[in-house]
Amino acid sequence: DPQSASPSLDLDSDSDRQWPSQRSLPSFLAGTQMTVEIHPKDTTPQLLKKLSFGKGTAWVSHPSKVAYPWDKSSLKSMPVDLQQFEKLDAYALKVNVKNSVEELVKALLKQTRTDLEKVRAIWMWICHHIEYDVVGYHNKSQLSSKPIDVLQMGKSICEGYAGLFEHMCSIAGIQCMKLSGHSKGNGYKMGQTFTGDSDHTWNAVYLDGRWHLLDSTWGSGAVDDSFTKFTFRYNEFYFLTHPALFINNHFPDNSNWQLLKPALTLKDFENNMLHNSNFYMLGLLTAHPETAVIQTVNGKASVSVDCRSATLFTFKLKGTDEHGLMTLKKHGMKLDLYPQKTGSHKLQIFAKPFKASDVYNCVLEYVVECKSVDKAMRFPKDLHQPVGPSWFTERQGFLRPSHSNPIIHTNDGRCSVTFTLGKDISVLASLHCDSSSLTEDMGRRHIMQIHRGNQIELKIHLPHAGNFVLKIYARKKSDPGNYDYIFNYLITCLNTEVKWPAFPQSYSKWVEDYEILEPLSSLLPANRNVQFKLKMHGIAKVLVQAENAYPLTQSRGYWEGTCNTSGCREVFVMVHENANHSFYSHVLKYEVESQ
Repeated sequence: DPQSASPSLDLDSDSDRQWPSQRSLPSFLAGTQMTVEIHPKDTTPQLLKKLSFGKGTAWVSHPSKVAYPWDKSSLKSMPVDLQQFEKLDAYALKVNVKNSVEELVKALLKQTRTDLEKVRAIWMWICHHIEYDVVGYHNKSQLSSKPIDVLQMGKSICEGYAGLFEHMCSIAGIQCMKLSGHSKGNGYKMGQTFTGDSDHTWNAVYLDGRWHLLDSTWGSGAVDDSFTKFTFRYNEFYFLTHPALFINNHFPDNSNWQLLKPALTLKDFENNMLHNSNFYMLGLLTAHPETAVIQTVNGKASVSVDCRSATLFTFKLKGTDEHGLMTLKKHGMKLDLYPQKTGSHKLQIFAKPFKASDVYNCVLEYVVECKSVDKAMRFPKDLHQPVGPSWFTERQGFLRPSHSNPIIHTNDGRCSVTFTLGKDISVLASLHCDSSSLTEDMGRRHIMQIHRGNQIELKIHLPHAGNFVLKIYARKKSDPGNYDYIFNYLITCLNTEVKWPAFPQSYSKWVEDYEILEPLSSLLPANRNVQFKLKMHGIAKVLVQAENAYPLTQSRGYWEGTCNTSGCREVFVMVHENANHSFYSHVLKYEVESQ
């Protein structure tokens, strides 16, 4: 019933069901003749207390419930400017009073003016000074949840957190309720049902004419999976949480305290996806499907997430990301899964903000039930997530992609991908697959780059049928370091007749914006006249060196001519950069078929 630490590629007790028989009165009411009606446990928020001040009665009521589902407006139930709290938060953390709850509240309130500030100071102090009592949780008979005991011990379980919070609020003159119910906290299993007694306690406070929810236990930190160690890790999410988000993992015994219309049933609560606080704190909005268990259809299952701002995602299905295709969208991501084994698989989805260097945090968990396997969708092990172009690749300088989908299908084994390149970008591309003996060097030779102004075309000829990964790397031309991996495509070809040879081998003198029009194959037929047509500029002469040397002639920007392949195993294209020199540089190399 504590909050469990969410995995990253990095809270409570059986509640005491009784309301306290009396409340300490706030100091501003001292000496006033008044009656306080304490209602039984099923008190509704519509009507909580009647205060009579001799001359008339003040009713405190709850004017409104909020709509469910969440309207995506705010994570909070009232406007809160966290920057305005910075000084107060820092002050509250430094207050060090352990002898009396009254003295502690008095010290905290010195820097507060509004009711909201009072609640904030109390909340901050508890979240940073009371730790979850993992030992006490296992041995509740030895545990006291009295506010003074919680204060002096500096630790408790949820009942003690909520009791101390309520008591401190009442001293500060703030109406506060202690609520109990079921929670999806530590030890929660997806899809589980909730029976029997409630397992967690939290609070509602009355501010600005309505009730607001908070959970100081979960605001303070998290317990590890083995339930032996608590770590302070402040969580802003659980302070005045929007009720339509709070219901995600808090189900009060009395449905009025959901503060929602319509209220959810326990069945709704059990079936609903658990979105942990990371999900919302990272600016994620919704996830589909909304049920925790996903059935595959014809071997495929899909998940999507919507978010406000640039977010990077990754996933693990049964601990690996091999059996899916994740694509980044402008406002979220889409994931198609193809499990390669039947049965139940745990799916975890992780996210982090684009700008952040932080680790990925787990934001969603599903169970994928796979009835049948789609063997055709077994992906090469070299495939990296996410797949295909996106806002991320645009930011890296790859604009206006010809193929926006992550998968490129080709029937004849040939395809070509074009981009507009940002300034100063040099590109490297390579082809990978599981089955063939495609070496790293040959993987590059099955791709030819063609540059026209700021456009780049990657011409791809596959060596055989199958699933291939086209990996694209880039670096700044002005920064001659290593190439950085940017993204990849999946290329599929089912045609078993396909058998394209590699493109000719090029040397360092082959300039980026040169182009081969023919022959494109690195393998030339033996004993034949072969036509050459090359687009090159800024050179004086071009020779094709076979058994004999064949000069090419220049017309309209192209160098053209014929060469005979008789009597040789290799053919080189050589250029003369300067008419005054006799030195030729090799730019291309072809092989000749053996006879």
